[in-house]
Amino acid sequence: MDNTKTAGSNIPVKIKNFLSTHTSLVTFIAMLIFLGIITNGNALKLGSLQNLVVAEAVRAFGALGVGMIIITRGIDLSLGQVIGLSACVSASFAQTADYGSALYAGQEFAIWLPVIAGIAVGAAFGLFNGVLVAYGNLPPFIATLGSMSIATGLKLIYTRASTLGSLKNEYKIISQGFMGPIPYLLIYVVIAAIVIWVLMNHTKQGKSIYAIGGNAQAAKVSGINVKAQLMRVYLYAGILYGMAGVLMSARLGLANPLTGNNMELDAIAAVTVGGISHAGGVGTVGGMMIGLMTLGLINFGMTFLGVNSYYQLLVKGGIIILAVYMDMRKHARKE
Repeated sequence: MDNTKTAGSNIPVKIKNFLSTHTSLVTFIAMLIFLGIITNGNALKLGSLQNLVVAEAVRAFGALGVGMIIITRGIDLSLGQVIGLSACVSASFAQTADYGSALYAGQEFAIWLPVIAGIAVGAAFGLFNGVLVAYGNLPPFIATLGSMSIATGLKLIYTRASTLGSLKNEYKIISQGFMGPIPYLLIYVVIAAIVIWVLMNHTKQGKSIYAIGGNAQAAKVSGINVKAQLMRVYLYAGILYGMAGVLMSARLGLANPLTGNNMELDAIAAVTVGGISHAGGVGTVGGMMIGLMTLGLINFGMTFLGVNSYYQLLVKGGIIILAVYMDMRKHARKE
């Protein structure tokens, strides 16, 4: 009898613990149900969900990259501009040779070149940021703010402030194709998320990343090469940004100096909502993806309901402030 009462009394505690541990997931499910109800199920139809996935897939690569950086107590403000520059570089090599306004008019390039070129640009900036932070001892905010400006300038110079259009169909299919009802973009995101999940949870390097975010000095004392690990994290993030740029240009069928603008806001907001702590050392790949889809669902829902896009920026800013505030309160309670 007493055991039954004890078990029964533990149920509210278990529910509270579950809600506390899986806040992002519960919030996403609740919002999904709410959106389905107010749109009479139209927002949850296959076509609508496909559009949601396609719209958020490119941002997912940015979120995975900046999420790892934030776990180390860093930040990356260059994310959006690096993605944009990568998109422009990859698009320039994917233009049809007979397009008169092509950046390299009359020249035919192998289809793999724009992919490699875009990823290489992202990797170069990731390595640059990593060196500045790890070996130059610059605060991540300042280092990536500077590289953001550099990427913006290079984007304008490289494109001559013009749009790079007329991309090859075999290049565009990389992002625009489907395997049955499943967009190729979703497949890429799943693969990238699995790779990062394995890195963060089943490798020595992943444990080092969490240790650095928890206490960099203690990690150094324990034998972790903090500088080398930090540089690798920024490099990995840069590679993900390069992939995002390639996929974005292929999805849009063009790139221009505005490509990638404000994507850093989307990615940072998404991982913050997903439970990545700005205090460092806390966060999961699953949380990053749930946070991304939650923010995407908000954007998608407001667009579906005809809300002016300007208000979406207000909502994103408010979400970042609220999520960071809640994270700080949780961190303060633990201490």
